[in-house]
Amino acid sequence: MNYKITPLNTGFIPTKPLEYHYHFSCKPYLKDVKDEPVPLPDFTFLLEGEDGTLIMVDTGMAWTDRANKYHHKGSWQREGIDDIESKLKSVGHTPAEIDIVLFTHLHWDHVFYLEKFTKARFIVNKKEWEYAHNPVPLHFKSYERPIIAKDGDVVVAPFDQEGVKERFEFVEGECEIVPGISVYESFGHCPGHQTIVVQTKNGPYYCVGDSVFVMGNIDTTPEVEANLHYDILPPGRYVDIVASWLTIRDTLRRCKEAGVDPHKHLLLAHDYGLSDYCDEYEKENGKLPVFGE
Repeated sequence: MNYKITPLNTGFIPTKPLEYHYHFSCKPYLKDVKDEPVPLPDFTFLLEGEDGTLIMVDTGMAWTDRANKYHHKGSWQREGIDDIESKLKSVGHTPAEIDIVLFTHLHWDHVFYLEKFTKARFIVNKKEWEYAHNPVPLHFKSYERPIIAKDGDVVVAPFDQEGVKERFEFVEGECEIVPGISVYESFGHCPGHQTIVVQTKNGPYYCVGDSVFVMGNIDTTPEVEANLHYDILPPGRYVDIVASWLTIRDTLRRCKEAGVDPHKHLLLAHDYGLSDYCDEYEKENGKLPVFGE
C-alpha cells in the first residue's frame, strides 16, 4: 500500500552547528558554517494510507516554557500553532484519529502530547524504551527523567504518563509494521533509534529522525575527503559515533538500491532546508506540501 507524507514542524530549537550538526573534527574545514546557534525546526510526519490509515512519525517537542526550562534555552513553540494538535488541525485531522504513532526515538523533542492520541498504538524500538528508563546521567534531560525536576515541579516523561505507558509496543531489528510501512534500526544518535520507511507512488521515503542530523551529514567536501578521508560529514550529537557513521552509510545504501535520491527522499527531524521549503510552499499554495503523491 502507498502512503502520502505531510511534514509538520512543531517548533524551533537553537543549536550550534559546530557542536551538534557536525563532528568537531570537521570544524577546520567548514569555514562557511556559523559558530553560533541556529534555530533548527522539529519535524513530525503525518502518513496517510490509501485505505485511510493515519500514522504519525513522532509527535514533536514541548511547549516553550518546558523546552526553555529543562532543555534548550531559546527554544519556542507558538501556542495554538506549532503544537502537534494544532498542526494536525491545520491539515484536517485530530490526534484522536491517529491509528499508530511510530517513534524514531524517545528524546524530549519527539514525544510530547501523547495523552491526546487516545486510540493510537505507540511503537518504539525495545532498546530505546529500556535505555530511556535507565540512561546515564548525561541523558537524564533528553529522556525527561524525574530527577531533573526543580522549583517544586514534578517531571513525568510524556511516555511515562498513566494511560500512555501501558499502550507502548516494542519492536526489534527490521520489520514491517503494516503494509507499506517498515522500520529498521539506525543506532548511533541514541541506543535504540530506528528509521521509518514509507512506501509511496514515488518510491520509498525514509523518516530518519536524528540519525541524519542535518542534510550536510550525508555528503563530504573535497577538502574533508582529502585531509580526513571521510566519506560523510558525521554529526556531532551521538552516543556511538561508529554506529552513527555506519547507520548513515546504510541509509545511503538503501537509497541507492531503491533508486531514489537521498537529498529528496530522506526526511530529517531537524532539516532547516525542509522548513524553508514548507514556508515558501505554504505562502504560494496556502497549504503544506505533501510528498509521495
